[in-house]
Amino acid sequence: MASHLVVRACPPFGVRGAVSGLEHDSLALLDGAELERARAMTPRTRQNFLAGRLAQRRFAAGLLGVQASDLTAWYSCPRCGTGADISHGKPAYLLRGEAVPLLLSLSRAAGWTLLAGLVDPDPGQRLGIDVEDPARADFDGFDDVVLTAAEQLHLAGLGGISLLRGRARLWARKEAWLKMLGTGLQTAPDTLDVLGTNVDGHAGLRDLTPAETGLPADLVAAIAVAVLP
Repeated sequence: MASHLVVRACPPFGVRGAVSGLEHDSLALLDGAELERARAMTPRTRQNFLAGRLAQRRFAAGLLGVQASDLTAWYSCPRCGTGADISHGKPAYLLRGEAVPLLLSLSRAAGWTLLAGLVDPDPGQRLGIDVEDPARADFDGFDDVVLTAAEQLHLAGLGGISLLRGRARLWARKEAWLKMLGTGLQTAPDTLDVLGTNVDGHAGLRDLTPAETGLPADLVAAIAVAVLP
């Protein structure tokens, strides 16, 4: 069966069960490591986190045609390992103890949750998605920390919201690519050039439009899908 990609955005607190406490029945869908992580967060951060995890689980269940309650979260982190006791890193699920044929990626910005799922992925295929709020790119030193020399030149002459959107677009591309690799910010972002669709000799990076995602037009998003060794 050929793999197929699905992208979906969930609005702020638009996910049933995303409440500030941990007592709501729908939170029973989440696993122990996820709930334990949520307990350590501030109320607002907790709401965003729970909304994202509930949306991701229901999204995965819908793509697989199974009950969300039958899935077990199975995260992998290059530093912390892989398993049901890991609550961060690259997301995946088990169904009755077996890995499901699904790649997932999640990102949050301005309260929105952006999800991507690749059903029946090809061998070696990987996935990463990211959404960014341009307002968060408005700080001194952004270019030096995040952008390559070529990217800084690409944005030269821009100002105001055009500059912020340009920065956010490149940042979303970097995050999507690094999520796809599974390395995150272990790779310095100012060493990764994402101006084109090819990065480090691999194609598969592109921007996402609001029509594709359902996100508001003031946010920017990118997705990376590639077959890697």
